Amino acid sequence: MRFAMIMAGGAGTRLWPLSRQARPKQLLPFIQREGDAEPKSLLQLAADRLEGLVPPEQRYICTGEGYRGAIEAALPAFAGDQILGEPAARDTVNAVGFAAAVFETMHPGAVFCVLTADHVIEPAGKFRELMDLGFRLVEDDPSRLVTFAIKPTHAATGFGYVERGDKLPGYDGLASKVARFVEKPDEARAQAYVESGHFGWNSGMFVFSARTFMNCLERFKPESGAGLRRIQQAWSTKQRDEVLGKIYPTLPKISVDYAVMEPASRDKDVSVVTVEMDLTWLDVGSWPSYAETVTPDQAGNRAVSAGRVLAVESRDNLIVDGERDGHTVSLLGCEGLVVVRTKDATLVMPKAKAEALKLLHGRLPPELT
Repeated sequence: MRFAMIMAGGAGTRLWPLSRQARPKQLLPFIQREGDAEPKSLLQLAADRLEGLVPPEQRYICTGEGYRGAIEAALPAFAGDQILGEPAARDTVNAVGFAAAVFETMHPGAVFCVLTADHVIEPAGKFRELMDLGFRLVEDDPSRLVTFAIKPTHAATGFGYVERGDKLPGYDGLASKVARFVEKPDEARAQAYVESGHFGWNSGMFVFSARTFMNCLERFKPESGAGLRRIQQAWSTKQRDEVLGKIYPTLPKISVDYAVMEPASRDKDVSVVTVEMDLTWLDVGSWPSYAETVTPDQAGNRAVSAGRVLAVESRDNLIVDGERDGHTVSLLGCEGLVVVRTKDATLVMPKAKAEALKLLHGRLPPELT
Protein backbone atom coordinates (compact mmCIF):
# COMPACT_ATOMS: atom_id res chain seq x y z
CA MET A 1 0.00 0.00 0.00
CA ARG A 2 1.33 3.40 -1.00
CA PHE A 3 1.62 6.34 1.38
CA ALA A 4 3.22 9.78 1.10
CA MET A 5 4.77 12.14 3.62
CA ILE A 6 5.62 15.78 2.91
CA MET A 7 8.24 17.26 5.24
CA ALA A 8 7.22 20.80 6.08
CA GLY A 9 9.16 21.78 9.15
CA GLY A 10 11.60 24.44 7.92
CA ALA A 11 11.72 27.93 9.40
CA GLY A 12 12.66 29.74 6.18
CA THR A 13 14.88 32.35 7.83
CA ARG A 14 16.57 33.21 4.51
CA LEU A 15 13.18 34.43 3.22
CA TRP A 16 12.69 36.95 6.04
CA PRO A 17 10.82 39.30 6.45
CA LEU A 18 8.04 37.56 4.49
CA SER A 19 8.69 34.21 6.21
CA ARG A 20 8.09 34.28 9.97
CA GLN A 21 7.81 31.74 12.79
CA ALA A 22 4.02 31.98 12.73
CA ARG A 23 3.90 31.74 8.93
CA PRO A 24 6.97 29.97 7.54
CA LYS A 25 7.92 29.88 3.89
CA GLN A 26 6.13 26.62 3.08
CA LEU A 27 2.78 28.28 3.90
CA LEU A 28 3.33 31.53 2.00
CA PRO A 29 1.13 31.76 -1.15
CA PHE A 30 3.87 33.44 -3.19
CA ILE A 31 4.57 31.09 -6.12
CA GLN A 32 2.67 32.11 -9.26
CA ARG A 33 2.77 29.39 -11.92
CA GLU A 34 1.38 29.51 -15.42
CA GLY A 35 -2.22 28.26 -15.46
CA ASP A 36 -2.87 28.94 -11.76
CA ALA A 37 -5.46 31.63 -11.04
CA GLU A 38 -3.86 32.51 -7.70
CA PRO A 39 -0.39 32.10 -6.23
CA LYS A 40 0.20 28.89 -4.28
CA SER A 41 2.39 27.95 -1.37
CA LEU A 42 5.29 25.53 -1.68
CA LEU A 43 3.35 23.10 0.50
CA GLN A 44 0.34 23.27 -1.83
CA LEU A 45 2.58 22.63 -4.83
CA ALA A 46 4.07 19.59 -3.09
CA ALA A 47 0.59 18.27 -2.31
CA ASP A 48 -0.52 18.81 -5.92
CA ARG A 49 2.40 16.68 -7.15
CA LEU A 50 0.88 13.65 -5.39
CA GLU A 51 -2.24 13.61 -7.57
CA GLY A 52 -2.54 10.20 -9.23
CA LEU A 53 0.34 8.73 -7.21
CA VAL A 54 -1.12 8.19 -3.75
CA PRO A 55 -4.80 8.15 -2.63
CA PRO A 56 -5.81 11.35 -0.77
CA GLU A 57 -6.47 9.51 2.49
CA GLN A 58 -2.91 8.12 2.46
CA ARG A 59 -1.14 11.49 2.11
CA TYR A 60 0.43 13.00 5.23
CA ILE A 61 2.34 16.13 6.25
CA CYS A 62 5.01 16.05 8.96
CA THR A 63 5.46 19.46 10.55
CA GLY A 64 5.77 21.25 13.85
CA GLU A 65 2.67 20.75 15.99
CA GLY A 66 2.36 24.53 16.22
CA TYR A 67 1.64 24.76 12.49
CA ARG A 68 -1.29 22.30 12.59
CA GLY A 69 -4.02 24.95 12.60
CA ALA A 70 -2.45 26.99 9.79
CA ILE A 71 -2.02 23.88 7.61
CA GLU A 72 -5.57 22.67 8.22
CA ALA A 73 -6.85 26.11 7.22
CA ALA A 74 -4.70 26.33 4.08
CA LEU A 75 -5.00 22.67 2.99
CA PRO A 76 -8.33 21.27 4.26
CA ALA A 77 -7.59 17.87 2.69
CA PHE A 78 -5.02 17.37 5.45
CA ALA A 79 -6.51 17.23 8.92
CA GLY A 80 -6.46 15.17 12.08
CA ASP A 81 -4.14 12.18 11.87
CA GLN A 82 -2.99 13.19 8.36
CA ILE A 83 -0.85 15.84 10.03
CA LEU A 84 2.01 14.28 11.98
CA GLY A 85 2.74 17.02 14.49
CA GLU A 86 6.28 17.05 15.88
CA PRO A 87 6.42 18.35 19.47
CA ALA A 88 9.98 19.53 18.72
CA ALA A 89 12.12 19.80 15.59
CA ARG A 90 14.54 16.85 15.50
CA ASP A 91 15.80 17.01 11.90
CA THR A 92 14.90 14.84 8.94
CA VAL A 93 15.79 11.31 10.08
CA ASN A 94 13.27 11.50 12.90
CA ALA A 95 10.59 13.07 10.71
CA VAL A 96 11.01 10.21 8.23
CA GLY A 97 11.16 7.66 11.04
CA PHE A 98 8.03 9.13 12.62
CA ALA A 99 6.16 8.61 9.35
CA ALA A 100 7.60 5.11 8.88
CA ALA A 101 6.52 4.10 12.39
CA VAL A 102 2.95 5.34 11.80
CA PHE A 103 2.64 3.83 8.33
CA GLU A 104 3.96 0.43 9.45
CA THR A 105 1.34 0.45 12.20
CA MET A 106 -1.38 1.16 9.64
CA HIS A 107 -0.19 -1.41 7.09
CA PRO A 108 2.72 -3.86 7.58
CA GLY A 109 3.64 -3.68 3.88
CA ALA A 110 3.48 0.11 3.61
CA VAL A 111 5.70 1.80 1.02
CA PHE A 112 5.99 5.57 1.24
CA CYS A 113 7.56 8.47 -0.57
CA VAL A 114 9.16 11.42 1.20
CA LEU A 115 8.71 14.82 -0.44
CA THR A 116 9.82 18.26 0.69
CA ALA A 117 7.95 21.57 0.83
CA ASP A 118 10.89 23.59 -0.51
CA HIS A 119 10.81 23.06 -4.24
CA VAL A 120 9.27 24.06 -7.54
CA ILE A 121 9.47 20.99 -9.81
CA GLU A 122 8.36 20.85 -13.44
CA PRO A 123 6.93 19.26 -15.47
CA ALA A 124 4.63 17.59 -12.96
CA GLY A 125 3.80 14.70 -15.28
CA LYS A 126 7.42 13.66 -15.62
CA PHE A 127 7.94 14.00 -11.89
CA ARG A 128 5.03 11.60 -11.25
CA GLU A 129 6.44 9.06 -13.72
CA LEU A 130 9.80 9.02 -11.96
CA MET A 131 8.26 8.93 -8.49
CA ASP A 132 6.10 6.01 -9.62
CA LEU A 133 9.30 4.28 -10.72
CA GLY A 134 10.66 4.81 -7.21
CA PHE A 135 7.56 3.16 -5.75
CA ARG A 136 7.89 0.21 -8.15
CA LEU A 137 11.55 -0.27 -7.26
CA VAL A 138 10.64 -0.72 -3.59
CA GLU A 139 7.51 -2.75 -4.31
CA ASP A 140 9.68 -5.12 -6.39
CA ASP A 141 12.30 -5.36 -3.62
CA PRO A 142 11.38 -3.94 -0.18
CA SER A 143 15.04 -4.02 0.91
CA ARG A 144 15.78 -1.09 -1.42
CA LEU A 145 16.21 2.47 -0.20
CA VAL A 146 15.50 4.79 -3.14
CA THR A 147 16.77 8.34 -3.44
CA PHE A 148 16.26 10.79 -6.29
CA ALA A 149 19.14 12.72 -7.85
CA ILE A 150 18.52 15.84 -9.92
CA LYS A 151 20.47 16.08 -13.18
CA PRO A 152 22.71 19.11 -12.53
CA THR A 153 22.58 22.18 -14.73
CA HIS A 154 25.68 23.81 -13.23
CA ALA A 155 28.44 23.21 -10.69
CA ALA A 156 26.42 24.05 -7.58
CA THR A 157 28.29 24.08 -4.28
CA GLY A 158 25.20 24.41 -2.09
CA PHE A 159 23.88 20.87 -2.64
CA GLY A 160 25.09 17.40 -1.75
CA TYR A 161 25.77 15.02 -4.64
CA VAL A 162 24.91 11.38 -5.39
CA GLU A 163 27.27 9.29 -7.52
CA ARG A 164 25.60 6.68 -9.71
CA GLY A 165 27.08 3.21 -9.99
CA ASP A 166 25.91 0.24 -12.08
CA LYS A 167 22.48 0.48 -13.66
CA LEU A 168 19.74 -1.86 -12.46
CA PRO A 169 18.42 -4.13 -15.23
CA GLY A 170 14.75 -3.90 -16.13
CA TYR A 171 14.10 -0.22 -15.42
CA ASP A 172 14.91 1.37 -18.81
CA GLY A 173 18.29 2.58 -17.58
CA LEU A 174 16.67 5.06 -15.17
CA ALA A 175 17.71 3.38 -11.90
CA SER A 176 21.26 2.81 -10.66
CA LYS A 177 23.02 1.62 -7.55
CA VAL A 178 24.41 4.42 -5.40
CA ALA A 179 28.19 4.44 -5.47
CA ARG A 180 28.49 7.11 -2.78
CA PHE A 181 27.04 10.26 -1.28
CA VAL A 182 29.19 13.41 -1.28
CA GLU A 183 28.61 16.42 0.93
CA LYS A 184 28.62 19.96 -0.45
CA PRO A 185 31.81 20.20 -2.55
CA ASP A 186 34.04 23.14 -3.40
CA GLU A 187 33.67 24.66 -6.87
CA ALA A 188 36.46 22.62 -8.48
CA ARG A 189 35.07 19.30 -7.30
CA ALA A 190 31.53 20.31 -8.21
CA GLN A 191 32.68 21.13 -11.73
CA ALA A 192 34.42 17.75 -12.00
CA TYR A 193 31.29 15.96 -10.79
CA VAL A 194 29.09 17.68 -13.37
CA GLU A 195 31.54 17.04 -16.21
CA SER A 196 31.80 13.34 -15.32
CA GLY A 197 28.09 12.76 -16.00
CA HIS A 198 27.90 10.31 -13.09
CA PHE A 199 26.63 12.64 -10.37
CA GLY A 200 23.32 14.29 -9.50
CA TRP A 201 22.20 16.77 -6.87
CA ASN A 202 20.81 15.12 -3.75
CA SER A 203 17.12 16.11 -3.86
CA GLY A 204 16.10 15.07 -0.33
CA MET A 205 13.27 12.95 -1.79
CA PHE A 206 13.01 9.21 -1.19
CA VAL A 207 10.88 6.06 -1.37
CA PHE A 208 11.13 3.46 1.41
CA SER A 209 9.45 0.39 2.78
CA ALA A 210 8.29 1.50 6.23
CA ARG A 211 9.50 -1.75 7.78
CA THR A 212 12.90 -1.59 6.08
CA PHE A 213 13.44 2.01 7.11
CA MET A 214 12.60 1.24 10.74
CA ASN A 215 15.00 -1.73 10.68
CA CYS A 216 17.75 0.46 9.20
CA LEU A 217 17.11 3.11 11.83
CA GLU A 218 17.52 0.53 14.59
CA ARG A 219 20.82 -0.61 13.04
CA PHE A 220 22.39 2.70 12.07
CA LYS A 221 20.87 5.12 14.60
CA PRO A 222 19.63 2.94 17.47
CA GLU A 223 18.79 5.87 19.77
CA SER A 224 16.22 7.12 17.26
CA GLY A 225 15.09 3.59 16.41
CA ALA A 226 14.36 2.71 20.02
CA GLY A 227 12.52 5.96 20.71
CA LEU A 228 10.38 5.75 17.60
CA ARG A 229 9.49 2.13 18.37
CA ARG A 230 8.12 3.30 21.73
CA ILE A 231 6.08 5.97 19.95
CA GLN A 232 4.89 3.35 17.46
CA GLN A 233 3.76 1.01 20.25
CA ALA A 234 1.71 3.80 21.83
CA TRP A 235 0.30 5.18 18.59
CA SER A 236 -3.02 3.31 18.71
CA THR A 237 -3.50 3.81 22.45
CA LYS A 238 -4.71 6.60 24.71
CA GLN A 239 -1.07 7.25 25.67
CA ARG A 240 -0.15 8.41 22.16
CA ASP A 241 0.21 12.12 22.88
CA GLU A 242 1.89 11.58 26.24
CA VAL A 243 4.52 9.21 24.83
CA LEU A 244 5.10 11.34 21.73
CA GLY A 245 5.58 14.48 23.83
CA LYS A 246 7.96 12.71 26.21
CA ILE A 247 10.09 10.73 23.76
CA TYR A 248 10.28 12.72 20.53
CA PRO A 249 12.14 15.79 21.92
CA THR A 250 14.88 13.45 23.25
CA LEU A 251 15.72 11.93 19.84
CA PRO A 252 19.18 12.82 18.47
CA LYS A 253 19.01 15.65 15.96
CA ILE A 254 20.54 14.47 12.67
CA SER A 255 19.69 14.32 8.96
CA VAL A 256 18.42 11.21 7.21
CA ASP A 257 21.44 11.31 4.88
CA TYR A 258 23.99 11.19 7.71
CA ALA A 259 22.03 8.79 9.91
CA VAL A 260 20.75 6.23 7.39
CA MET A 261 21.51 6.79 3.71
CA GLU A 262 25.30 7.14 3.92
CA PRO A 263 25.93 4.15 6.23
CA ALA A 264 23.40 2.07 4.27
CA SER A 265 25.25 2.80 1.01
CA ARG A 266 28.33 1.11 2.53
CA ASP A 267 26.41 -1.88 3.91
CA LYS A 268 26.27 -5.12 1.92
CA ASP A 269 22.86 -6.08 3.33
CA VAL A 270 21.07 -2.95 2.11
CA SER A 271 20.44 -1.90 -1.50
CA VAL A 272 20.62 1.87 -1.97
CA VAL A 273 19.31 2.93 -5.38
CA THR A 274 19.04 6.28 -7.12
CA VAL A 275 16.71 7.49 -9.87
CA GLU A 276 17.94 10.40 -11.98
CA MET A 277 15.43 13.22 -12.41
CA ASP A 278 16.10 15.21 -15.58
CA LEU A 279 13.65 18.02 -14.97
CA THR A 280 13.44 21.57 -13.67
CA TRP A 281 14.08 21.60 -9.93
CA LEU A 282 14.32 24.83 -8.00
CA ASP A 283 15.12 24.86 -4.30
CA VAL A 284 13.30 28.00 -3.08
CA GLY A 285 15.44 28.60 -0.02
CA SER A 286 16.59 32.19 -0.47
CA TRP A 287 15.52 35.42 -2.15
CA PRO A 288 17.76 34.90 -5.23
CA SER A 289 16.29 31.43 -5.78
CA TYR A 290 12.78 32.80 -5.30
CA ALA A 291 13.59 35.44 -7.95
CA GLU A 292 13.93 32.63 -10.48
CA THR A 293 10.18 31.99 -10.16
CA VAL A 294 9.38 35.60 -11.19
CA THR A 295 9.38 36.80 -14.81
CA PRO A 296 11.94 39.61 -15.33
CA ASP A 297 11.45 42.82 -17.29
CA GLN A 298 13.87 43.93 -20.02
CA ALA A 299 16.34 45.22 -17.43
CA GLY A 300 16.23 42.00 -15.43
CA ASN A 301 14.18 43.50 -12.61
CA ARG A 302 11.67 41.12 -11.03
CA ALA A 303 8.76 42.61 -9.11
CA VAL A 304 5.99 41.02 -7.03
CA SER A 305 3.72 43.72 -5.66
CA ALA A 306 0.07 44.67 -5.29
CA GLY A 307 1.14 48.31 -5.40
CA ARG A 308 3.47 50.13 -7.77
CA VAL A 309 7.14 49.46 -8.43
CA LEU A 310 9.23 52.05 -10.24
CA ALA A 311 12.78 51.12 -11.22
CA VAL A 312 14.78 53.77 -13.12
CA GLU A 313 18.30 53.16 -14.40
CA SER A 314 18.21 49.98 -12.36
CA ARG A 315 18.80 46.35 -13.31
CA ASP A 316 18.80 42.83 -11.92
CA ASN A 317 16.81 43.66 -8.77
CA LEU A 318 14.13 41.70 -6.90
CA ILE A 319 11.34 43.79 -5.37
CA VAL A 320 8.66 42.12 -3.22
CA ASP A 321 5.95 44.16 -1.54
CA GLY A 322 3.73 41.98 0.62
CA GLU A 323 1.18 44.68 1.46
CA ARG A 324 -1.95 45.80 -0.39
CA ASP A 325 -1.93 49.45 0.64
CA GLY A 326 -1.12 51.23 -2.62
CA HIS A 327 2.49 51.84 -1.57
CA THR A 328 5.08 52.67 -4.26
CA VAL A 329 8.55 51.13 -4.09
CA SER A 330 11.07 53.19 -6.11
CA LEU A 331 14.61 52.31 -7.14
CA LEU A 332 17.06 54.67 -8.84
CA GLY A 333 20.47 53.55 -10.05
CA CYS A 334 20.31 50.23 -8.20
CA GLU A 335 21.74 46.91 -9.33
CA GLY A 336 21.59 43.42 -7.85
CA LEU A 337 19.47 44.33 -4.81
CA VAL A 338 16.77 42.46 -2.92
CA VAL A 339 14.05 44.76 -1.54
CA VAL A 340 11.28 43.14 0.50
CA ARG A 341 8.59 45.14 2.32
CA THR A 342 6.05 43.95 4.88
CA LYS A 343 3.84 45.89 7.29
CA ASP A 344 6.43 45.89 10.07
CA ALA A 345 9.81 45.28 8.44
CA THR A 346 11.73 46.11 5.26
CA LEU A 347 14.80 44.31 3.97
CA VAL A 348 17.33 45.84 1.58
CA MET A 349 20.43 43.82 0.73
CA PRO A 350 22.69 42.88 -2.20
CA LYS A 351 21.79 39.51 -3.69
CA ALA A 352 25.35 38.42 -2.92
CA LYS A 353 24.57 38.63 0.80
CA ALA A 354 21.57 36.27 0.63
CA GLU A 355 23.27 33.45 2.53
CA ALA A 356 24.26 35.87 5.33
CA LEU A 357 20.63 36.78 6.04
CA LYS A 358 20.64 34.21 8.85
CA LEU A 359 23.13 36.43 10.68
CA LEU A 360 20.75 39.38 10.54
CA HIS A 361 17.85 37.16 11.53
CA GLY A 362 19.71 36.11 14.65
CA ARG A 363 19.88 39.74 15.82
CA LEU A 364 16.18 40.52 15.37
CA PRO A 365 13.88 41.08 18.35
CA PRO A 366 11.53 38.09 18.92
CA GLU A 367 8.46 39.97 17.69
CA LEU A 368 10.01 40.29 14.22
CA THR A 369 11.17 36.70 13.74
